[in-house]
Amino acid sequence: SLGTLRPCKDESKDWDTTENLYIEGDNLEVLKLLQKSYYGKVKMIYIDPPYNTGKDFVYKDDFHDSLENYKRITGQVDEEGNRISTNPETSGRYHTDWLNMMYPRLRLARNLLADDGVIFISIDDNEIDNLKKVCNEIFGEDNFIAQIMSVSNPGGRDYKQIAVMHEYILIYAKSGFAELNEIQKDIEFSMFDDNGGYELRELRNRNPKFHRGNRPNLFYAFYINAQVQDEYGCCAVSVTKEQGYDIEVCPYNSIGIESVWRWGKPKSTQNIDLLNIRNSNIVARQKNDGGWNIYEKNRKSTTKAKSIWDETNMRTEDGTRLVRLLFGKTLFDHPKSLALLERCCQLATEEDSIILDFFSGSATTAHAVMQLNAEDGGNRKFIMVQLPELTEEKSEAYKAGFMNICEIGKERIRRAGEKIKEEKGLEAKNLDIGFKVLKLDTSNIRKWQPDYDNLEQSILDYVDNYMEGRTELDVVYEIMLKYGLDLTYPVDE
Repeated sequence: SLGTLRPCKDESKDWDTTENLYIEGDNLEVLKLLQKSYYGKVKMIYIDPPYNTGKDFVYKDDFHDSLENYKRITGQVDEEGNRISTNPETSGRYHTDWLNMMYPRLRLARNLLADDGVIFISIDDNEIDNLKKVCNEIFGEDNFIAQIMSVSNPGGRDYKQIAVMHEYILIYAKSGFAELNEIQKDIEFSMFDDNGGYELRELRNRNPKFHRGNRPNLFYAFYINAQVQDEYGCCAVSVTKEQGYDIEVCPYNSIGIESVWRWGKPKSTQNIDLLNIRNSNIVARQKNDGGWNIYEKNRKSTTKAKSIWDETNMRTEDGTRLVRLLFGKTLFDHPKSLALLERCCQLATEEDSIILDFFSGSATTAHAVMQLNAEDGGNRKFIMVQLPELTEEKSEAYKAGFMNICEIGKERIRRAGEKIKEEKGLEAKNLDIGFKVLKLDTSNIRKWQPDYDNLEQSILDYVDNYMEGRTELDVVYEIMLKYGLDLTYPVDE
């Protein structure tokens, strides 16, 4: 890229202390500029790109002069706008145009992911198949994690023959090092022992493929002492026939077919305390028919995320409601719900991770990062990138004084951050709710345009002056990008 990112202190919040970034610009150019500073540092990327509906198609790339094209798109050069092109289904390049837009952005995005990084991409039926093929090529088929179905509108959008209730989230890893976290279960334990709360989970493996023939180490007997019970009617067990342990139980199902246990005998032995049943992690309980089941005391309060997300707070209407709550009116069409973005962050990030969203829109991702940090005391940092696409003159946003989408996103972060701090009080005392605003522009350094009749003066002009209207701080940030320094690095003047 021949561009740079110019700092904008006036539109930033907590400029001197924040570690968050809000970047205005065409995300293709911005991703190029971030390659040195953030190569391999981003733990999670979430994007909600424009779905290929054939209508609004903002990202019409011109690789011959991309920065001038960017200025035309955002109304900085052409007063007539030249803002949106269409991509009709009758076009022979209907899918191609959209994929040509996505492909280079995803290639550059992969570079920024850490080795254990993960990308989440929201998409609908129009391009899910093509997007999956592109992601298989860029990230590798082996690094496909899941295709989540998210119920965004339970009433269904009934403009087709089937009312569509759902969208998708594709999840890909950068490499085999990525491992998703589990999510918190909605559970309150009703049983307690010396080691805390638990629920009973049957130890027998219910997979009918496993039996003594192919898993011999998982087939053995437990012996139960019915005289030693806890307050919940659970009895003591042993893997050896001790005195008093005279009831033998092997892993057979309810109709007498052989199966196996989930744990081998060494692990079971380690989890049994013959001296104190309250310390034992394996117990037995009698069934109504007189038989016995062997149970593990399951203390986990987390579980793996499911492939269908149908919770009420993950619907689009919840995202719209939240924006309306913050602004008093609906400024943005179909914003993603806060809970959906929080879940993505919970699955893929640690407490100090960097999260990137280069189709930032209403900045739900930034809101989710601040909310999650407030809840678990984390210090996650966000990088939001958004094209300053002009708002329609008839829209609520335009009437409210927001000339482009970036103005909505920045104001949402300001309002959401203050609201979180107000709600959390002292818990959020050190919460970072600021952001540095940087804006894509042409380089601060003059193009070399020599006057061959006066070459010496040309050299002096080139060395002594940078572009008109630029500041020392503009130049500093361009050098930081070229050196590969983090853009939140403190700058002393």
